[in-house]
Amino acid sequence: MQRVKTIFENPIYSTTLPIRITDLNYGNHVGNHQVVGLLHEARVQFLQSHHYSELNTEGFGLIMADLQVAYKQQLFYNDILTINISLQVSSATAFTLAYQAFNQHGQLCTLAQTNMVFYDYTLQRVEKIPKIFLIKFGLI
Repeated sequence: MQRVKTIFENPIYSTTLPIRITDLNYGNHVGNHQVVGLLHEARVQFLQSHHYSELNTEGFGLIMADLQVAYKQQLFYNDILTINISLQVSSATAFTLAYQAFNQHGQLCTLAQTNMVFYDYTLQRVEKIPKIFLIKFGLI
């Protein structure tokens, strides 16, 4: 299986999230599924910062087509995670969000990417990326 090779350019959003006791697994570090939850939280915060949601981004929903995560460093209770997000267009209907997550010591802990597809839930079909979305993020 190919390792995650996220191309991270020009972060457009950054947030900090505390590591909670409920994020830990039996190894006393953050579990892999909890990291995915933290990335989801960062993505939702990013969308909300632009008055979007996963159900309404320029009139369409978003569906995650795939997710890749590379774990670089353990995370522990009371760590403060900074997650930076960048955005690239990957096709006429999809875009990629790339994530870099650092602990409070500046150590890279996680690299990830999600490929997001615009989707019309009423018509049950994939849609082209709205032009206004591309303009908003300087992608055209």
